[in-house]
Amino acid sequence: MDVIKITRELGKAIQADERYLEYMAAKRANDDDEELQELIGRLNIIQLSYQNENEKEAPDKAKLDQWNDDFSKLYSDIMLHPKMREFEDKKQVVDDLMSYIVNILSLCVNGADPETAEPVQSDGSGCTGSCSTCGGCG
Repeated sequence: MDVIKITRELGKAIQADERYLEYMAAKRANDDDEELQELIGRLNIIQLSYQNENEKEAPDKAKLDQWNDDFSKLYSDIMLHPKMREFEDKKQVVDDLMSYIVNILSLCVNGADPETAEPVQSDGSGCTGSCSTCGGCG
């Protein structure tokens, strides 16, 4: 059995999953939204201006404060944009799916039965895949 080949098949299955397809559609909608891209571009300019000023030997605190305020407001506007909210929602669904898959794999690597390995999801205390934060396997 070729684990890498099976992993690539899993990758294909994930890319065919409706959750992934919805995420990619939301990503494309963001990328194609000129207003949103303009806001993101302005945010990047503010961030670069802040970084450049902050790297000076004697940065102008008033400029830094203003750019920080401008950044916070613009970031909030971007994150409240309907297409960005849709994207973030769809991204969270895919992130949750990936976390679930990784947690199942982690359980299996630690000896759980691959047919029945089920991460605990209900209260957020399930397997994170990191043994460093673990209280022990069930």
